[in-house]
Amino acid sequence: MSQYREIITKSVVAKGRKYTQTHHAVLPPNKPSGILGCWIINHEYKAKKNGHKTEVFGTYEINVWYSYHNHTKTAVVTEKVDYKDVIKLSYRDDDCNGDDDVWVKVIQQPNCQEAVISDCGTKINVQAERELSVEVTGDTKITVSVHDYEDEWDCERETAEEHHHH
Repeated sequence: MSQYREIITKSVVAKGRKYTQTHHAVLPPNKPSGILGCWIINHEYKAKKNGHKTEVFGTYEINVWYSYHNHTKTAVVTEKVDYKDVIKLSYRDDDCNGDDDVWVKVIQQPNCQEAVISDCGTKINVQAERELSVEVTGDTKITVSVHDYEDEWDCERETAEEHHHH
């Protein structure tokens, strides 16, 4: 004899994913003669749902280590940038409600693909990439069947042997 119960539970109701390449022009105080390294650090972000899309607002810092004065001195120039990624959502169900929790997963942290001195010679052009995915959770109703069976743990030790021939 089985009965059915309806259970309300949180589950992933929508997902989205986006890869982005961006170009930044970093202006160092000294005219660069060479680029020694480029790192992107301190990535921070928050997400908010907006209809069938999610908006991720983020910031990160670009650090470029460069030489100047004909390669006799070095310095690091830091630039904080912000971004807004609009990620389209694909839904599993249309009739879910309360889908307000947005979880961001960083598939590819913002990183520097290339840093070169600009043609005019005063700026450093940085190409960066990042990839984010989002999941939206909401209340989903699931139906489970509940079976009535005698639990062997409830029986005495002696009578437990008799129940093994199910």
